[in-house]
Amino acid sequence: MDGDGDGDVDYRPTFYQIYKKKTSEGFQSIPYVVSLFSAMLWIYYALLKKDAMLLITINTFCVFIQTFYIVTYFYYGPKKEKVVTVKLILLFNVFGFGVVFLSTFFLKNPKIRLCVLGYICMAFALSVFVAPLGIVRKVIKTKSVEYMPFSLSLFLSLGAVMWFFYGLMLKDMNIAVPNVLGFIFGVLQMILYAIYKNYPKKMVEDPKLQLPKHIVDVVKPGTTVQVSSEVNVVAPNNPNDNDNNNNGGVVGAENIKGNSTDASNNV
Repeated sequence: MDGDGDGDVDYRPTFYQIYKKKTSEGFQSIPYVVSLFSAMLWIYYALLKKDAMLLITINTFCVFIQTFYIVTYFYYGPKKEKVVTVKLILLFNVFGFGVVFLSTFFLKNPKIRLCVLGYICMAFALSVFVAPLGIVRKVIKTKSVEYMPFSLSLFLSLGAVMWFFYGLMLKDMNIAVPNVLGFIFGVLQMILYAIYKNYPKKMVEDPKLQLPKHIVDVVKPGTTVQVSSEVNVVAPNNPNDNDNNNNGGVVGAENIKGNSTDASNNV
């Protein structure tokens, strides 16, 4: 867990599925990128705050874990997802963190610097909890909890509770407040898991796999059967009609279209 209560949540079931399937299709990289960014901010905040060794220790561990997750996701991800992941890393972890660092580090008043950085950390801590809403939406839409392991939601809720009380003990609302939202989202995910865990999967029909419809006109034996796809089939001759057709009921391809009109009149 990092200082915002999310951080090193148990993502092992997710990455076990990615490793087993050899693809990250169905999962998103943004929760891990945002979580890494949040951990970097909390380390910076803890260094300025001082006497916050727990924040430094936990978030340093979180940085290594999230980096491992992102590398794994990047390795098994399709080309399109790799491009999106690189853009997210450049946006949050390079450009975003650089802007925050440069805009706060050179402030002369240490208290103002810590206060501004605390609000920034709190804002992005909230975004870490909002990030999994994409998975929540997918669960509701597909009625499947395949991409939302129960352990993830459980540890999210427990971590939020612990970090909330830790923030209260330090009298630091920047740590305590975001975890209220984290607890709410964690409970919401567990409720959705309980609702959809045994929900039958729906088979989605692919319109491309549907066979074309043919209208077949069934006529008397010895006549031509007309199919809407312009395929003409010749039925076996009636034994009594040998005088009319001496070639054993086989009509030459060049005469099929001409016989179709006669067959329709005979019906």
